[in-house]
Formats: sequence, structure tokens, C-alpha cells
Amino acid sequence: MTTTIFVIDTNVFLTDSNSISNFENSDVVIPLKVLDEIDNHKKRQDSVGVHARGIIRKLDELRTKGNLFEGVYLEEDESSENKSSGKIFVKKYDPFTLPDDLDTENPDNQIIATALTVKKENKKSKVILVSRDINMRVKCDSLGIECEDYSSDQVVENIDTLFTGVCEHLVDDQVIDNLYKDESVFLDEEEVEVYPNQFVMLISNSNDKKTALAKFKNYETSLKKIDSFKKSVWGVRPKNKEQNFALDLLMDPDVPLVSIIGKAGSGKTLLALAAGLQQCFGETTANDSRYTRVIVTKPVEPVGKDIGFLPGTMEDKMLPWLAPIQDNLKNLMGNDKLTLDMYMDEGKIEVEAMTFIRGRSIANAFIIIDEAQNMTKHEIKTVLTRVGEGTKVILTGDIEQIDNVYLDETSNGLTYVIEKFKEQTVSGHITLIKGERSKVATLSSKLL
Repeated sequence: MTTTIFVIDTNVFLTDSNSISNFENSDVVIPLKVLDEIDNHKKRQDSVGVHARGIIRKLDELRTKGNLFEGVYLEEDESSENKSSGKIFVKKYDPFTLPDDLDTENPDNQIIATALTVKKENKKSKVILVSRDINMRVKCDSLGIECEDYSSDQVVENIDTLFTGVCEHLVDDQVIDNLYKDESVFLDEEEVEVYPNQFVMLISNSNDKKTALAKFKNYETSLKKIDSFKKSVWGVRPKNKEQNFALDLLMDPDVPLVSIIGKAGSGKTLLALAAGLQQCFGETTANDSRYTRVIVTKPVEPVGKDIGFLPGTMEDKMLPWLAPIQDNLKNLMGNDKLTLDMYMDEGKIEVEAMTFIRGRSIANAFIIIDEAQNMTKHEIKTVLTRVGEGTKVILTGDIEQIDNVYLDETSNGLTYVIEKFKEQTVSGHITLIKGERSKVATLSSKLL
């Protein structure tokens, strides 16, 4: 029987410090260069630093049980779902295994050389290098090394299968007629698979032009007809059915967690801000003023590395990354800078980087986390577990525009929340399809 040996790249550990337990009964090899790279990240104050320190602690525990260069068994943990009886090795590389045109000073090449060394020393075993780096995988393929992406934290195999928040269902004409007449109909649980707070487009069996839009809560309640917002929400009206669905979720007090994804210009951030302002400062209905403040935040990828070199106060340093949010706020406030400044001075509107949000327990607030696709599942969990009573959290982002080098479309925190929460009654999701910023913006998104 052929055994499998996994050689692990640095980026795997920096996204999941528990990854060494996820390779079943196989041996795991950690290149010596990987330990050096992990050490360079251990002082970071973000999730990468958390995982770096986590894997260092695990390896230190294993070190006390034996020599890592000779191999140490990873003992079974009865409390863990992931159990392994394989060995953990730390390995050096043979520089002569690399082709002459690859620089041995390059860290990636040293890791590849380690995989080649392991393959040379274990001819009867299958050696697989695990890396999140696409170029690393391309290099390995050209050198005859089997290489795989780390997929343990991927909640969907393909982004095309990601939950959209909308489904279609063929029905008899009478069902649609009853929905328009009574504003609600009951769905047969056996006829259609639908999730809580999902939107349903009912289409006539006999005429596909005859449709109706509805919202599903659960199988104990009826399917409710969805109408377009007859009045604006803080001056904003939905421009398509998906935006209408988004506003419905944003204004629903029974859905404290809402996720919205869409391309640039689809309106996700603007809709979220408008709904937040309406429910904090609105005076049109008795249901408004549900929350005491609006908190807007976003992960700031470059900050952890570059912010110290920027001039000015902390507020000055954050301005380049938070400026788009502030621009939207100014537009929604009718460019009334005095009122906006007053709300911000009183703490009724807070615009801060994610760094300052973590660790707080926040109650009775409307929280918007913009660019959430750049968060890891660990960061998302850290924020959501701090949400206090009466708080509504909105996650917005574009999963096709990820700036975090350790994440992709299937492994980022936003995708993780969408899939993990789709069966929960406290959550709702919608994918915005159309760009509504301008004709130029829409065409640029398609053509460029």
C-alpha cells in the first residue's frame, strides 16, 4: 500500500494553525524554511499573527515529546474531530535537487527543494506539496511534484454553487393568483427546497411571463408577497429586484445578520448605510430608531504593515482606507457636513477600522462590515461572537476582489458565513447582480 507524505507550505499554517491535524493518518513534513517564515509573522496583530503564534505553540508541545527532525507522533485528541496517528517532521533540503535556473535563496524554491528531497528519500511514497500559492503549484507541476491547494476551510467547491438567497419555483397559475389576492400562500415542503429568509420567484407552469416575488420565513408560516418599497429608505430606492430583496432584509428587525455580495457599483454599501441611517435616525414610522448608533468598519489589509509609516494621527492614518465609506455617508446626508460631524462627535455614527472593533461587546447598534471578503473565518467569528443584544450586523463585499493573499473565493470569511448561516432563521443573504452606479461603471465591470 502506497503511503502519502504531505509537505506543507507556510501560507497553509498562516490561515489555519490546526492544519497539521487535517491530514488523516499521513506523515506531515514541515520545511525548515517554513519555520523561519512563520517566525517573521508571529508579532502581527491580525489573524495571520494569531495563526503564526498558534502553530508555534503546537510545535513547541510536540518538541517536548521527541525530536522533530526524526519525527514525532501527533497524538489523538478525543475532543477533536480531526485525529491523526501520522508523524510530524521538520526537514532540511538538498540544494542539488533544484534545477540550476532556480535560485536557492528564494524561500519558495527552498520549500520546493524540501519536497523534492522528501520525494527522493521516499521513492515508494506519494509526496504532495500543499500550498495556497498558485504560482507555487505551477512551479511544482513543472518539476513533477504533485501539489494541491489547502481545501479544509473551503465551504464550497466552486463559487458558482454559493448560496444566492434567491430561488425559482414553478407553480400553477392559481398559486400566483392566490398570492396576489391574499398576499401569502403556503409552500409544500416536499415540493421545493428553500431556506429561511430566502426569496422565491414563483413562475407559472403555463406562462413564464406570469411571475410573483415572495419571501420565505419557514414552513410553519406562509410565503409572503414582496412589494417594491413604496417609499425611499433615507432617500434611496431599489433599482432592481435584488436591491429590493436586500432592503427587505436590511429593514427586517427579525433578521439580525445580513450578508450582501455584489460587484463594484451594485449598491451593497449604499443600501446598508441608508438602512442603518433610517433605523437609527428616521422619524417616518414607529419601527424606526431601532438602534442607537451606526458603526461602519472594514478590514484594512495594508494597515498592519504600512500604517506606522504614514504621517499624522491614527484618524489621519485610517483616512485613505475609510474615505469611500465617508464619501457614501456624506452623499446620504445631502452633503450636510455639520450634521454628519455632529452625529460622529456624539458617537451616533462611528467609522473605524476592524482593529478597533475587535474585543468590544456592542449592543443596540447597526454594524456594517464592508469588504468582508478580506476577512478570514477566524476574524469573522471573532467579530460575530462579540455582538450584543439588539444589534444587527451587515456583511458586505465582492468575493471576486480579494486583497488578502491568503484567501480566495471559496475560503474567505464572507463565503464561510453565507454557507454556514443559510439554514438559520436569524440570517438572510442576497447576491446583487446588476451594477447601478453608472453606465460607465457597469460596462467597465463587464469589459475590463
